[in-house]
Amino acid sequence: MKLPICHGKLVSMIHLIKLCVGIKTVDELVARRAFLRDSGQARQDGLNRHRTRMTPKRREELLDGGSLYWVMGGKILARQKLVDLVDATDHEGKSCCDILMAPEIIRTVPRPKRPFQGWRYLKPEDAPKDISQGQDDDLPPELAAELDALGLL
Repeated sequence: MKLPICHGKLVSMIHLIKLCVGIKTVDELVARRAFLRDSGQARQDGLNRHRTRMTPKRREELLDGGSLYWVMGGKILARQKLVDLVDATDHEGKSCCDILMAPEIIRTVPRPKRPFQGWRYLKPEDAPKDISQGQDDDLPPELAAELDALGLL
């Protein structure tokens, strides 16, 4: 991973974390993305978009391999690779930011997370691991966290 220079300092990659409001499972998120695509409401380039009021200031770090981690039903359950941050204007003419993500939704080891507003930065060492294909993502969060800590997931 290359280390970008920001404000004259060497920096490294970072992630975002965000509540997936109104969606409780990864399957619901996948279904929502499919509905938007099938109804013609999705972006033509295939990227997924999430609009947020505040623009992240750590752009270089986020776009150097960062992901948006989704919190659903009180747990971090999935992530999507960040592709771009684009200045936009909402339907009321207010400035906002479109967070553009790769369409692939990657399931993660479930990790409990309390509700919060907006988005937050997430250090790579604090991010849950991806679930390998074939692993069970329906484990209770406490068991998944314990297995992860033991290096068994």
